[in-house]
Amino acid sequence: MAAAILIPISFFLVVFAIAYLHYSTRNKERLALIEKGADASIFVKGKREKTTPVWKILILNVALLLMGIGGGIMIGGFLGSNLNVDWEIAMPGSIFLMAGTALLVGFFLTKKMDGEE
Repeated sequence: MAAAILIPISFFLVVFAIAYLHYSTRNKERLALIEKGADASIFVKGKREKTTPVWKILILNVALLLMGIGGGIMIGGFLGSNLNVDWEIAMPGSIFLMAGTALLVGFFLTKKMDGEE
């Protein structure tokens, strides 16, 4: 019974400790760079001015993933009923194949969206 309580508590403590160490170390590094006279623009070096918002990318990828899963179910049903492929092979195989294809298409569309703006 005690393990049921200790496991979630220890999990949250570990997550908190990792986040605390990350942010405190990052802050100390930045302060040391500022004291040495480094330019503050190096902290935002990776961020671009014109980038696609995260919500657009998320909606695009989720929509494509759901369409891929739906298409995989349709293809699996077709394979199972018309081509006499075993249902246990046709459904998961086609679902994973189409979901992976949809995510790949989403990756290329996201890369294209970032390149346009």
